[in-house]
Amino acid sequence: MRPFELSLAEASAAVRSRELSPVELLDSVLTRLTETEPRLNAYVTVDADRARAAAARAEREIARSGVRGPLHGIPFGLKDLIDVAGLPTTAGSRVREGHRAGTDSVVAARLAAAGAVLVGKTHTHEFAFGLITPQTVNARAEGHIAGGSSGGSAVAVAAGTAAFALGTDTGGSIRVPAALNGVVGLKPTYGLVPRDGVVPLSGSLDHVGPLTRTVEDAALVLPVLTGEATPPAARDLAGLRVGVPRNHYFEHVHPEVETVVRRSIEGLAALGARLVEVEVPMARYFQAIQWGLMVPEAAAYHERTLHAVPELYTADVRVLLEAGRRLPAGDHLRARHAQALLRERWLRLLDEVDVLAAPAVPMTAVPTGQETVTWSDGTAETVSDAYVRLSAPANIAGVPALTVPVGADSAGLPVGLQLMGRPHEEALLLRAGQACERSMAVAGGGGLKVGP
Repeated sequence: MRPFELSLAEASAAVRSRELSPVELLDSVLTRLTETEPRLNAYVTVDADRARAAAARAEREIARSGVRGPLHGIPFGLKDLIDVAGLPTTAGSRVREGHRAGTDSVVAARLAAAGAVLVGKTHTHEFAFGLITPQTVNARAEGHIAGGSSGGSAVAVAAGTAAFALGTDTGGSIRVPAALNGVVGLKPTYGLVPRDGVVPLSGSLDHVGPLTRTVEDAALVLPVLTGEATPPAARDLAGLRVGVPRNHYFEHVHPEVETVVRRSIEGLAALGARLVEVEVPMARYFQAIQWGLMVPEAAAYHERTLHAVPELYTADVRVLLEAGRRLPAGDHLRARHAQALLRERWLRLLDEVDVLAAPAVPMTAVPTGQETVTWSDGTAETVSDAYVRLSAPANIAGVPALTVPVGADSAGLPVGLQLMGRPHEEALLLRAGQACERSMAVAGGGGLKVGP
């Protein structure tokens, strides 16, 4: 196995035991990047010189004093909304042409302090306002979308050009591309990971979190981002109450996705979990609340530049921002009130079960250029609306959500399971997610490998 193919946990163990040096690991990742990047376009900026200097520094530190922690000497990518001193933060937009960050974001500073090695900044849908990431190609299937808005981060991890990456998630922007590219994506509890130095989309809904190849890898990254220890995940699921929604989450879902997801949920039961059918509260209001919060908050942030240089925005983002300027303040206030009510009702539901299990997305990665999807009952919706529909509720409620690859459809495209839990109980989600991976391995699925 080549170094770039190692999971974060495997690479970290090899670095700790001196079987692999940070320089060797980075060289393997950079070689892989030269092979895949012309086709996949995961990165907007690669600073190989900076990365080599950081890897060499990590190698010297480890030789002198041993490893600082599990991320010491490990190559990673950052979504291009996250400031790193001296590097551009373009947010995927011509509006920020010429920008260069003066200081590190909190998360970039914490990763640097942990000794992680920054490879570069990954592509995002413009200002994270989309579910496609049009610059980037799906790591599993040429001609299919990467998903967004953290598409570059998901593709870098799936392709082996980063051992892990950070993304942001306002309505699914970590979990959607993770699911479509067959990697793990974790949206932590709202406010758990600092957003200082991160370009916002919607302050009520924005989250920062990791994309990794395994759930174990996500458990290694999260404590560095939060500054808090994450308890080790227990191995068995005895007594864990897994809520299976009877409404919303399995409506307008592709049959193959539903089959794979339900099979993975049954796998949790086989490991000792108890499945409980539940009614998800306020489902009819999800979309209205999401848009009532996100669109005017985004428009407020962009008010000055939208007035000064509207022509620099792409058409799809500009129309959303213009719509936000026209939304009455009363509608935004009603959305905030509804959000508070929804959170209260979700917390009641999560007193009855420990984890909710559902599809991460209703369909696998669509072909590039496809704009709508029509379901078997004749209902049509845009591709973006379809992808956000199952992920946005966790943002509105502020609860942690984890996406785990659990199989593939008949075309070989990845299918993701979404697990949602109580605020600040990420350890429980990680426990369930690792159980899913074990169940897959026992069943012979083995998970999706680095590729293609």
